Amino acid sequence: MSMITDFVGRETELIQLAKLFTSARLVTVHGPGGVGKTRVSLRAAADAVGSYPDGVWIVELSGLRDPELLPNTVAARLGLPEQDARPQVEAVLDHLRERRMLLILDTCEHLIDACANLAEAILREAPAVTLLATSRQPLDVHGEHTFPVPPLPEADAVELFARRAATAVPGFAVGEDNRPEVARLCQRLDGIPLAIELAAVQLRTLPLPDLVRRLDTQFAMLAAGAPEALPRHQTLRTAIEWSHDLCSPLERALWQRLSVFAGGFDLAAVEEVCAESDPEREEIVAALFELIDKSVVLRESPASARYQLLDTIREFGAEQLAAAGARGRWRGRHIARYLRMASEFAEHFADDEQMPRFHELRGEHANLRAALEYALDAPAGPDAGPGWQRDMVRQLELATERELEGSRLATALAGYWMISGMVREGGYWLGKLLARFSQPTRERASVLASAGFLASWAGDVDGSIAECLEAIAIATKLGEPDIIARGYLHMNLALTFRGEHGESAAAGLEARRRLTEAGDRVGLLMLACQMGHLHQLTGHPDEAVATCAAGLELLGENSQERWLQSYLYLVSSFALFQQPGKDAECASYASRALFLKSELGDMAGIAYALDTLGWLAIRLGRAERVAWLFGAADTLWDRVGSRFGGTALMEQVRQGVEGAARAAIGVGRYEQLWRDGAARPLEEIVRLALADADALPA
Repeated sequence: MSMITDFVGRETELIQLAKLFTSARLVTVHGPGGVGKTRVSLRAAADAVGSYPDGVWIVELSGLRDPELLPNTVAARLGLPEQDARPQVEAVLDHLRERRMLLILDTCEHLIDACANLAEAILREAPAVTLLATSRQPLDVHGEHTFPVPPLPEADAVELFARRAATAVPGFAVGEDNRPEVARLCQRLDGIPLAIELAAVQLRTLPLPDLVRRLDTQFAMLAAGAPEALPRHQTLRTAIEWSHDLCSPLERALWQRLSVFAGGFDLAAVEEVCAESDPEREEIVAALFELIDKSVVLRESPASARYQLLDTIREFGAEQLAAAGARGRWRGRHIARYLRMASEFAEHFADDEQMPRFHELRGEHANLRAALEYALDAPAGPDAGPGWQRDMVRQLELATERELEGSRLATALAGYWMISGMVREGGYWLGKLLARFSQPTRERASVLASAGFLASWAGDVDGSIAECLEAIAIATKLGEPDIIARGYLHMNLALTFRGEHGESAAAGLEARRRLTEAGDRVGLLMLACQMGHLHQLTGHPDEAVATCAAGLELLGENSQERWLQSYLYLVSSFALFQQPGKDAECASYASRALFLKSELGDMAGIAYALDTLGWLAIRLGRAERVAWLFGAADTLWDRVGSRFGGTALMEQVRQGVEGAARAAIGVGRYEQLWRDGAARPLEEIVRLALADADALPA
């Protein structure tokens, strides 16, 4: 991202990249920070979009720090849920294998090995996918075409300065009288766009001659005694240091504190993390807008209420924060903010605030990852304050305190991981915490229970049961009834998925007793979904409908909760399908579930609902509707993993319906409509399914 919205020059680079796209599978656009790698790449990709039937997809990696989460990040960007027993990299490769698209990995240098390994796998397994990477260094992968982005030539550099200066100082223009000075300044800055833009902003406080003179002095001091020119990365750093020196003390302090954020942040986050008192908040807000005026802080888009630091700017601020010995302090405040948000989400999980709070967390995903990383980056190290290395007892205390915060954060996010479909990432963080909490403590039991919950949805049923059993055992010894109740709740689900229905029913009864004693309303609502599904699978549809109805009653008639409600409607539709004469009611419940699941973006839930509507269609002799509904559903099942989670009863129903539809309209017509349904945008399919359409429009 650049500091300005228009695009200057780069015609030669764009032509060269367009040619490379026709012949190369992997192009790495590389160069020093601030030279414009991302902007050039995105512009070239926009020009080439017509050549890729399956689209151009950009995966922004600057906010990702853990290389193990790279496949998860790519999968999430491609819309692949994690409810899949396969490793995420396999899910990504399966999705890409038959597609013709341009996939952009933006900002790879801090994840170079992980990006290289993923690129090699994609080149090998997905022959029609073109990869475009941006990085400060090549990936060093066989078949890679490196494309260095040079600094701007003088004419383009002067034009960039002129445009940015006119934004900073209305009425400024480059003419014959000042062109030599502007050209000298741009030459001194090596034609690096970010450095030029930072300098242009200083015209608000310095006239052009003073600006050039001071910059000359700054570079002369650095280059003293060195006959060779400063390398370009040092040029940019010098420009950033100079901008930093021209900031007020409070602006410099805020710059440092903002470096703890990953990705973007809003004004409320700045106030909560970067100001330690109400009087300081007003000063911090004023300093933030000064940094925006200086182009140190950028808006994510012109109309956005969120802000960000470019990578090079953030890295400099983080260095200054560490040098000041304050990194642990401000990281701690960052952890506290996102722990508060996660805890409030968990507290409101089953009420009308569920979705607004979920979407708020979803927009902060990069910061949630950063907070977990900070909490697990312990002991904190020598920057936590004077005499830190000598005070080893305090060091261990702080490490433990941070780990406890990490434990509370990760477990509070269990529902978030579930709704967002990122169950594997949630399990990853919980697994790291289990490695920290190896002793039989309350923290370990709580993490185990949450891990067991997510493991079931990720396809690891055996692992889920083992984690739940250990959580129950530890919590029983410690006398932690709330954790025991959740352990039985999550074990009920895992045993259902494993087909051990008797054992699942026993675990469900125990869970109901303990959840009731603990006053765990959310747990009881989850149990209603799970027990309804168990009753439906074991041939007791009346009990399934009654159980789900009790859950809906507990939520309330006008509930704005989405996740639990959608599953209660979905399970009810399964059970109603099994009951003679309940087709209309079944269709109503399945449609309601489809509407809610589409709002959530729950791919597995949408697939279940489409399938159920297909089952109903065959009963009414609407075989063509069956074909395109199943085509759309199968596309989702391919992304999610196994159809119906491998449940034999539901697969048996599906096979019977499909066979009847093929017989009714012929195999050729069925397959044609199936392919048409699979190829349509999901939004269109959902709209037509809810409208009870028989045919897809031409």
